[in-house]
Amino acid sequence: METLDTRKLGPRGRKVKILATTGPACSDIDMLRRLFQAGADAFRVNMSHGEHAMHARTIANIRQLEKEFYRPIAILADLQGPKLRVGTFKDGRAIIPHGGTFTFDRVGEPGDETRVELPHPEIFHVVEEGQRLLVNDGKIRLKVKSVSNGEIVCKAEVGGVISDRKGVNVPDAEIPIPALTEKDKRDLAFAMEQGVDWIGLSFVQRPDDLIEARKLMEGPDGERRGALCAKIEKPQAVRRLDEIIAQADGIMVARGDLGVELEPQEVPPLQKKIVNATRLTGKPVIVATQMLESMIESPAPTRAEVSDVANAVYDGADCVMLSAETAAGDWPEEAVLMMDAIGRQVEKDDAYKQRVRMLDTPPDPTLADALSHACMTIADTVNISAIAVFTFSGSSARRVARERPAVPLMVLTPSMEVARRVALLWGGHPVATKDIGSFEEMIAKGKRMALRHGFAEEGTRLAMLAGVPFGQAGATNLVHVVNVQGDELENYEG
Repeated sequence: METLDTRKLGPRGRKVKILATTGPACSDIDMLRRLFQAGADAFRVNMSHGEHAMHARTIANIRQLEKEFYRPIAILADLQGPKLRVGTFKDGRAIIPHGGTFTFDRVGEPGDETRVELPHPEIFHVVEEGQRLLVNDGKIRLKVKSVSNGEIVCKAEVGGVISDRKGVNVPDAEIPIPALTEKDKRDLAFAMEQGVDWIGLSFVQRPDDLIEARKLMEGPDGERRGALCAKIEKPQAVRRLDEIIAQADGIMVARGDLGVELEPQEVPPLQKKIVNATRLTGKPVIVATQMLESMIESPAPTRAEVSDVANAVYDGADCVMLSAETAAGDWPEEAVLMMDAIGRQVEKDDAYKQRVRMLDTPPDPTLADALSHACMTIADTVNISAIAVFTFSGSSARRVARERPAVPLMVLTPSMEVARRVALLWGGHPVATKDIGSFEEMIAKGKRMALRHGFAEEGTRLAMLAGVPFGQAGATNLVHVVNVQGDELENYEG
């Protein structure tokens, strides 16, 4: 096997992961390389913008980085979802006065300061008097006065400028539209063809939305492809949070649209609720949107933004995300470096371990959960440098990460797909390697890979979690602690 440059494989020095969004500011391989070296563990491809050809080049560049750095990298394709929009205006825009009356109708003519077309008949059937309609990310706030089949008459609680095809949010009603538009279905098929690792499903309202997406993600023989991340950005999703988490492989706290449909002061406690509910299941949870927003234009963040990122890390989020900061900002590399620095600083805090474990995550009554919990206890009790998790499906790694142990996880798997998905998991350093076939091979490989990847040095100890018989999913039944010797790096064959 080719000799690897171990300097390219070292641990990040933090357990929280960084998800960076690609875009015009970072689509070429040179900038993607700089973002990866700065600390990005995974990349988000925003399907709302750009053509498939551009996204295919970006994905190919990321896969090239994997080969260059010998590290699996997760790619999340974020679907646009069903965005509700108004029609057009005679002059391209109009001004709705504060306190004035404004009507949404189904007349296919350009609008003015009194009315505009709303080309979504579903809305007319579900909104009721007293409910809210929000336009242009909540900048315009309207309250419904009356509804008929053809008109929704509103009073402008907060008026302002409204222009062609601005977005409309309906926070008080569940809109009977699917979470996947025809564009989303095309984008999803493309993403599966490209072999992306995660799909971000936007504007989820109900568990059935995830079931529909999961079906479309299946391969030609019905095999499961990729992992599904539900974006929580609507009040309807919050009300059915536990059901949605049960259907998803991961959760994103999408604070942008969530903050539009809710009062701003409601978002922080909801963020903590969503993070905690997801952590209890061991599934990865991402905190996203406006984390370092000022760094789109400034080389330094505000103190409030730094505190926002730090609080997400203290709460035990698996991953924090950069959006426009890296996709279209002037300082993409600096934004990743700053997020990396915040994560490192928080995790060095003596209070971090206590804070991150304030959420009680009792093990389920299974042997695999009991042994995962034991790994955390071992790390707290004796001096070990890392936990080596041998996993076929990634389930064991999620169980151990749920406990938030004091040491990093080196996740060894024969599946590149599983290794890539683990790149979003708290503390998980994925290693795609050949499967093991015996207890002796487990010990030898665990030691050598820990040395090669910088998780151990001569004289340190490792805890290893695996299952016998080897090579079978769901067979976790073994924890073993070993001493590492420096000469065990020699004659390594992969």
